Amino acid sequence: MSKERLRRREAREREAGIVAAARAAEAERRERRHLRRRVVTSRLPRRRSRPPGVLAARRRRQVGAIVAMLLALNVVVWVLFPDWALRAMVLLVSLLAAPVLHTMLFRRR
Repeated sequence: MSKERLRRREAREREAGIVAAARAAEAERRERRHLRRRVVTSRLPRRRSRPPGVLAARRRRQVGAIVAMLLALNVVVWVLFPDWALRAMVLLVSLLAAPVLHTMLFRRR
């Protein structure tokens, strides 16, 4: 009976050793992945947070409105006109006209 218990105990210890080795290997892989990610992200530029405040929020809304209008214009031209030259010209003009349009629509008084 004691030999049987000894064999079962050895089997349990062997299984526990295998599980512990797998756990240790996974922890080592996780640590290496974490270290690699830290090295890569340390070389990347930091994300800047958006400036808080009423004026910054108003400016974001204004710029978003201009971008939405020009995007809608370009989508309409893209759908209605098959000519690539016209599409490219409207895209170029909308990019150049965006600051002028922003000044005309949202200038301070």
